[in-house]
Amino acid sequence: MPDHSPSAPAHPASVSTWATELARLAADQQKVRAGGGAKAQQRQHEKNRLTARERVGQLCDDGAPFDELMTFAGYGMYEEVGGCPSGGTVTGIGMVQGRPWMIIANDATVKAGAFFPITAKKVIRAQTIALENHLPVIYLVDSAGVYLPMQDEIFPDQDDFGRVFYLNARMSALGIPQIAAIMGNCVAGGAYLPVMCDTLIMTEGSGLYLAGPALVKAAIGQVVESEELGGASMHSAIAGTVDYKEPDDQHALARVRALADLYAQGELAPFARRRKDTVPAPQRDLTSLVSFDGSKTYDVRDLIKSITDGGEFHEFKPEYGETLVCGFSRIGGYPVAFVANQRTVIKKKLKSGGEPGLRTRIEVGGVIYGDSADKAARFILDANQAGVPLVFLSDVTGFMVGRDSEQEGIIRRGAKLVNAVSNCVVPKITIITGGSFGAGNYAMNGKAYAPRFIYAWPSAKYAVMSGNAAAKTLLDIQVAALKRAGHPPDDEELQKLYDEVKAKYDTELDPRYAASRLWVDDIIEPNDTRDRIIRALDACAQNPRQEELKVGVFQV
Repeated sequence: MPDHSPSAPAHPASVSTWATELARLAADQQKVRAGGGAKAQQRQHEKNRLTARERVGQLCDDGAPFDELMTFAGYGMYEEVGGCPSGGTVTGIGMVQGRPWMIIANDATVKAGAFFPITAKKVIRAQTIALENHLPVIYLVDSAGVYLPMQDEIFPDQDDFGRVFYLNARMSALGIPQIAAIMGNCVAGGAYLPVMCDTLIMTEGSGLYLAGPALVKAAIGQVVESEELGGASMHSAIAGTVDYKEPDDQHALARVRALADLYAQGELAPFARRRKDTVPAPQRDLTSLVSFDGSKTYDVRDLIKSITDGGEFHEFKPEYGETLVCGFSRIGGYPVAFVANQRTVIKKKLKSGGEPGLRTRIEVGGVIYGDSADKAARFILDANQAGVPLVFLSDVTGFMVGRDSEQEGIIRRGAKLVNAVSNCVVPKITIITGGSFGAGNYAMNGKAYAPRFIYAWPSAKYAVMSGNAAAKTLLDIQVAALKRAGHPPDDEELQKLYDEVKAKYDTELDPRYAASRLWVDDIIEPNDTRDRIIRALDACAQNPRQEELKVGVFQV
């Protein structure tokens, strides 16, 4: 079995650990949301321009939440060039005139809004969310274009900068509204983004051109002023590129809001047409149920009932395949189907080998056994048949290993579950509450399996295997290499090597590491889980199309 022993009883520090980690999360969020810092924000104000987050605040409806996405993009990356806080871009879903819109705003306080590799990936992920959910998009453009020292990592590949314009075109073809407001620089290839939108607004003092004055002079020897080359007046009166010219940010944002209010509302998704009035969930502090360090066992049914309407939960096959809990419920009035890792230790009844009666075995919570995989695969097909969105609560160690498990067909049964997850046609939302290890990540709808939204709690741990198991494996590899080189390490060197390997791996286990690389859409507080799922379903509801379910070759 995986290198995880059964969970030990909770220790008194578990709640205080949550308090410490939530405070750390808030501090880290505040730091990355500061962008390029106070001086850079002041320079933006001196140009009579708002910062990206100020623009988003004025754009969204008063009092409505802005669900920021990918806040930690680029966290800890590019430090040799000063970093790229939040990927130099603010993205998220906000209510504009009572309707959810995807908002993508360049942060000019970070390297003049230039695109780093992670910036392009963040914008592409935001556009992909909009495309899959038919969310209308507002782009607030203020960017110097590609960060040239890293152009080879930004420019050429399938999921690099050019994909932004591809998705522009694809959304337009599907009739998904896109509004762009140029509120600063818009240079080089980036100039295509706003021009490919339905509507283009530009403020006075902004610049829109394929090549700025310096590059034009270098390329063709022509000397031209910025305003004549690509100013708002030129594009409004001469080139005809701009639809609306506005004097400043405030007027541009007011224009965006006025136009957004005119767009027709399409049909809702089939599942959303079965929405009922919201019933409050039972009041419970989820951090008192789930320990931060995973040291406490808990019944995931209690977690499910803490976030569902009225605590209602219709469990599917409750006595079979117990390490995965499946069932139907409602959240925010929407019907939902849960697949969740059970975290209790289970005494499993088994048929005896050729002898009458039953015998038992202990099953460890968080591990996926063959019968659990069978049950979940079947349930996922049921949810698709019913047209009900799936919510995965992921706290998974991995699939069971060993002689008995292999002889029971764990690979075949696990493949069936992965097939079912892969071919879903209903929206899928994943919340990683604890471990997300190895193939368990795949079975529980990890990023590779196209979740509409994927969030992590601060307690999430994201890797091929646990820290201890990985450190031991990597240490063995290093020790073997040293022995081959004629330098077998002594005990002190072994401990130092282990500590170095463990420290590196623990850093990579942290959800910020995953969030910085966009493996999760954001890190959320446990007690915000219900609200974030409801608003994610609000977004999913905007797409009325559901494909036909096909699973291809399905293992039996």
